[in-house]
Amino acid sequence: MAQAAWQDPVPLALDTAPVPAYGSGSLADLLPTLAAGQGVDGLTAAIPELTPADRNCVFLIDGLGWEQIKAHPDEAPFLHSLLPTSRGGTGRPITAGFPSTTATSLASVGTGLPPGAHGLPGYTVRNPETGELMNQLRWRPWSEPKAWQPYPTVFQLADAAGVRTAQVSSPDFEHTPLTKVALSGGSFLGRLSGEDRMDTAAQRLAAGDRSLVYTYYSEVDGKGHRFGVDSDAWRGQLMYVDGLAQRLAEQLPPRSALYITADHGMIDIPFNEQSRIDFDEDWELRAGVALLGGEGRARHVYAVPGAQGDVLAVWREVLGEQFWVASRDEAVAAGWFGPAVDERVYGRIGDVVAAAHDDVVITASVNEPHESAMVGMHGSLTPVEQLVPLLEVRS
Repeated sequence: MAQAAWQDPVPLALDTAPVPAYGSGSLADLLPTLAAGQGVDGLTAAIPELTPADRNCVFLIDGLGWEQIKAHPDEAPFLHSLLPTSRGGTGRPITAGFPSTTATSLASVGTGLPPGAHGLPGYTVRNPETGELMNQLRWRPWSEPKAWQPYPTVFQLADAAGVRTAQVSSPDFEHTPLTKVALSGGSFLGRLSGEDRMDTAAQRLAAGDRSLVYTYYSEVDGKGHRFGVDSDAWRGQLMYVDGLAQRLAEQLPPRSALYITADHGMIDIPFNEQSRIDFDEDWELRAGVALLGGEGRARHVYAVPGAQGDVLAVWREVLGEQFWVASRDEAVAAGWFGPAVDERVYGRIGDVVAAAHDDVVITASVNEPHESAMVGMHGSLTPVEQLVPLLEVRS
């Protein structure tokens, strides 16, 4: 019997990567759709399934993707019961955006723009002005917020148009640069407990004939990162936030619509060498790389000058069966960051962009010890990370 011939690995075709539904059903389309329905000029109702309401509230639950709600009817009976209402009663999710990570998604929500425009295209990205990696969640090292993200938020536009706008969140977030560039406009109301946030959001919703209120809860994501979405700690948080959502829904004033969504989903990654590839210990992946950005499932790779082609070839050869590996121009052309990328944003994107297809991450045990130790991960283009709910309650 003839021995089978050795076959070189076949990289994943880039056109098999699911592209976020920018312009018709992504997080970036949500607030423009709601505000346009309230009469705010210059915004487009891009999600056609949504019916206008005088008072709109968005409750964003960090880390609670569409597939997690579907898989946990017992822990989240209220949220699960709302699945048929998602996306205007179609029972379908919307998409986050790429990468599916908090800083990027919150900027997309607040500005109504895709990452290629608002300019927060990852957890950490290179600042072309300084050559340093910039952590866009923690805003380190410091960069002038208005220069980094110059567009007005939807809250600012709505507030200027006479809509009563408010953000109800942790007091810790009031003065952060991320809040400034993504979620500012109208009133910021810091509330420590989840119950206080729900009650305050309902009160602010009732305070205007036209109102736009945003509220946020983070610990579902926090427990998922630390313990995984298959943990009792995560399930406990899901049960808690299910109660919060019901508490807010039961207090809606007349003529209101509540939309419950998320910034991304999450997947648990096993702790073994096959599932966790350590960049800091892999000489092949490190060759020609000046900076490693992004996060485990959505990497921005910045090559030393002149090595871009070699780095792309090696990453594609080593990882191409498990990751969609694209050059910057290929990722931009494929629409991963939106229909267009602003000139100021182009250099923030990696020379190579690697998005996980399989249940695998690229860790960096030396330079990213905290992130590398996480159980639950997100960032890529897969449905478990990309698909988020848009559950609806109306009064």
